[in-house]
Amino acid sequence: MDIDFPLVLVVLTLTTGAIWLADLLFLRKRRKANTPAAAGRSDEDAAPEPYLVDLSRSFFPVLAVVLVLRSFLVEPFQIPSGSMLPTLEVGDFILVNKYAYGLRLPVAGTKILDVGDPQRGDVMVFRYPVDGATNYIKRVIGLPGDRIRYQDRQLFINGEKIPTESIARIPPVNLRVEYLMGTEHRIFVGTSPSSGRGEGVWQVPEGHYFVMGDNRDNSNDSRFWGMVPDSMVVGKAFAIWMHWESLTSLPSFDRVGLIE
Repeated sequence: MDIDFPLVLVVLTLTTGAIWLADLLFLRKRRKANTPAAAGRSDEDAAPEPYLVDLSRSFFPVLAVVLVLRSFLVEPFQIPSGSMLPTLEVGDFILVNKYAYGLRLPVAGTKILDVGDPQRGDVMVFRYPVDGATNYIKRVIGLPGDRIRYQDRQLFINGEKIPTESIARIPPVNLRVEYLMGTEHRIFVGTSPSSGRGEGVWQVPEGHYFVMGDNRDNSNDSRFWGMVPDSMVVGKAFAIWMHWESLTSLPSFDRVGLIE
């Protein structure tokens, strides 16, 4: 069973904070009143803090800082699959800007401050619309109002063919550069004859985004399960800070850099 880490973090922060506050406002006074310290002896002779209070006082500030940083500023993620190859590899650890698309409440995801919107070409982290919980990462292809067509491994947006340039043939894929209306990035496209997988025409409704993986023939994306609603958006991936594929290998920092 997957652990909902944001929910656990919120619960722990609220619990430790409540215990610490209750001790400051009520319990500490009562504890001192019932010890010899109240009869003129020093505070050092008073009864020590209960273990749970001492633990909460120590951990609450740390948990609060982590909660604020993770919820509103930057959150780390690990890439679990090859759907974003060649841009992101399995084992890449990335940083996600949580405020680029507006500040949202942790767990609920409700937007409380509108800062900006996803742009075409952004590498975006979002919650999988099918289950509302699993984090996915894809590239934003279609914005609200766009008409998307994908046919014979060729992308069209609002009737305009999106140009690509072949760089190398690396069987079973071709490495290409895709020029996505003002942005450019590398993609993998299969070398086998197209089977029609993932082909179709889609109209992007308001408040939604059409996303695709850069590994076009090996990505579970909007072509198969639909659009990403704005309420499911998590943030914009902007940097790789470490690569660590498995526990049997050592971490590598060769791929550290910004995400295109």
